[in-house]
Amino acid sequence: MNIPSDLKYTSEHEWIFVDDQNIATIGITDFAQSELGDIVYVEVDTLGENLDKNTIFGTVEAVKTTSELYMPISGKIIEFNSELDEKGGDNPSLINEDPYGRGWIIKVAIQDRSELDELMDAASYGSSIS
Repeated sequence: MNIPSDLKYTSEHEWIFVDDQNIATIGITDFAQSELGDIVYVEVDTLGENLDKNTIFGTVEAVKTTSELYMPISGKIIEFNSELDEKGGDNPSLINEDPYGRGWIIKVAIQDRSELDELMDAASYGSSIS
């Protein structure tokens, strides 16, 4: 199972990477995509909204089930990956193929960096799924 050490993780299986401009890139983990199976649709109807940590920001639909997506940190959703969006590239399977790269889901302008301290590092996340 791929668990990059430069990311933070949630118990809901989202990952987050924060750049030096306080912009967070968020997606679901390799574990999550493997559990869901073939992803066929991603919905994010919260673009442009300010959301609190742990708020639902969208859903991922797979052949097996639909799963809600939760904000790992408070902030404003500033971008939805157009390659996943049915109005753009319409290729949600990128999440299965490259969950930590081209399969990212949203970008967020962070409100409170201290919330990052509440997230798991790679070792902790690895222990939580084993």
